[in-house]
Amino acid sequence: MKQFLSKLTFWKVTAAVILLAGASATAIRFFGGLGAATNLSDEFPWGLWIGFDVLCGVGLAAGGFTLAAIVYIFNVKRFEPIIRPTILTAFLGYLLVIVALMFDLGRPLQIWHAFIMWNPRSVMFEVAWCVILYTAVLSLEFAPVVLEKFNMTKTIKVMKKVTIPLIITGVLLSTLHQSSLGSLYLIVPEKLYGLWYSTSLPIFFFVSAVSVGCAMMILESFLSSRAFNRGLEMNLLTEIGRVAVLVLGVLLTMKIVDLADRHAFSLLMQPRMETYLYWFEISIGVLIPLVLLAIRKVRENQNGLFLSAVMIIIGFILNRMNIAITGMEGWAGVSYFPTWMEITVTLSIVVGGFVIFSLAAKYLSLFKHEEHEKSSQPINEWIEDLRTVSQGN
Repeated sequence: MKQFLSKLTFWKVTAAVILLAGASATAIRFFGGLGAATNLSDEFPWGLWIGFDVLCGVGLAAGGFTLAAIVYIFNVKRFEPIIRPTILTAFLGYLLVIVALMFDLGRPLQIWHAFIMWNPRSVMFEVAWCVILYTAVLSLEFAPVVLEKFNMTKTIKVMKKVTIPLIITGVLLSTLHQSSLGSLYLIVPEKLYGLWYSTSLPIFFFVSAVSVGCAMMILESFLSSRAFNRGLEMNLLTEIGRVAVLVLGVLLTMKIVDLADRHAFSLLMQPRMETYLYWFEISIGVLIPLVLLAIRKVRENQNGLFLSAVMIIIGFILNRMNIAITGMEGWAGVSYFPTWMEITVTLSIVVGGFVIFSLAAKYLSLFKHEEHEKSSQPINEWIEDLRTVSQGN
């Protein structure tokens, strides 16, 4: 008993409490229905579980396709030391998004309908299939790490041969549904508040996902460095910070041009809650980190880099929550705030992700890196292999 108590820490106890609360909320949700567990209604059907768990969850996992494209397609090998934890983070992110959808769907056991009941004209159909396929791709990308644990060398060799086409497929799928999440709101021009509604929403969603993907790589590296007593690849993270500056600059420029095209600058001066939240979102998620990361001393400083990444992530979450909730409340004529059950389910899903990641770091070679790993061959070599095979046939 003493040995067990000695292993308990504040964070372990906190995680256990959150998971227990989440389990009780889960029971109420599935036995009592959405009405018993949420503050959702016919007037306001999408709340925290869509705004945070889905819209934010998919975006926060964007580091996977961003870094995979950098390492395997553009052949920038120096980023390989952080590829495995980044892919795992993305994989867990998508798995947890699927779990969150099970809570939000009125009939969760019918989630499989997307496989057989096709509606190609629906944006939700495209998002569903892309998320399903990309989750499968991420599982295959991460599979070699698990196979190493069991010394399945032959299977690993086979997996490495299909790494490049898997990466290309994953990047394409992720690009499609990251933007398609924004397309979901194109059909509500009269419902979504003017500061957030735009015909460029799909592009905004994609570019912001790339920016937060960079921030998540930095955050994940910092947290895993402290949690598992490993070194911090500051040279690599500094370069990612430079990429974030470029992406944030593009995002800010696009938003300014969009407001000008829609003659919506007057909305920035309206004395209402939407205005204040929009300015807060832009300031903390785009303007301030853009200025900070543009300064070399800040970018090369651990605290400055970490703070900038956290601000980008907070700004991204605010943007998605504003679009899903704040921007829709005015039209709906209702004020929505999630119940304790909605909050604890969301927290338990996040905590579950942290627990699984820590177990993977403990039992798998998550931070192992082989300098000359064959799976990192450039795309032109893979194409050359295909040519050789076709000529032989």
